[in-house]
Amino acid sequence: MKPFNLICCLAAGTIATNAAAQDGMNDLEIAHSAYVAGVIDIRYAHLAAAWTENPTVLEFATTMLRDHTAVNEAALNLLADLDVAPQDNDLSKALLEGAAAKREELAGLSGHDFDCAYATNELAYHQLVNTTVKDSFIPAVTVEPLGELLKDALATFRQHEKHAEMMVETLQCES
Repeated sequence: MKPFNLICCLAAGTIATNAAAQDGMNDLEIAHSAYVAGVIDIRYAHLAAAWTENPTVLEFATTMLRDHTAVNEAALNLLADLDVAPQDNDLSKALLEGAAAKREELAGLSGHDFDCAYATNELAYHQLVNTTVKDSFIPAVTVEPLGELLKDALATFRQHEKHAEMMVETLQCES
């Protein structure tokens, strides 16, 4: 599957079960795309922390801020240790563009509508990111420490997916 499919799903906040990264991405492009995905979720979490009055949503957003910041810091430390720089690419650029549109959409909502839109987007986002990391990024990387970092991050992101699923149920969001 081409990155366009991943981008469309992220931008729309929908679930894609078979998303994949761009064919032929190198380790530095994968690292950059993974880092950008973390930045996007950090930005969503900042918005949620400022917008919501719901303790469940605030707790989730706080967790996203903490965990994605930690993973991104670990990624930057790894890249520094390897003395390499991540490479911007079409996927990471498109991810940022799609996320900007989603943040604008979320910022136009309030109350329960915002909480549910944030929660359902987080569930879809984590489902898609987890599939992409598991099926595309991890098998493609050639540098072992990057693969290990992605595997560790995937374990954390799977917990986020479960947490987001519970948040959607608790908020009783219509699908």
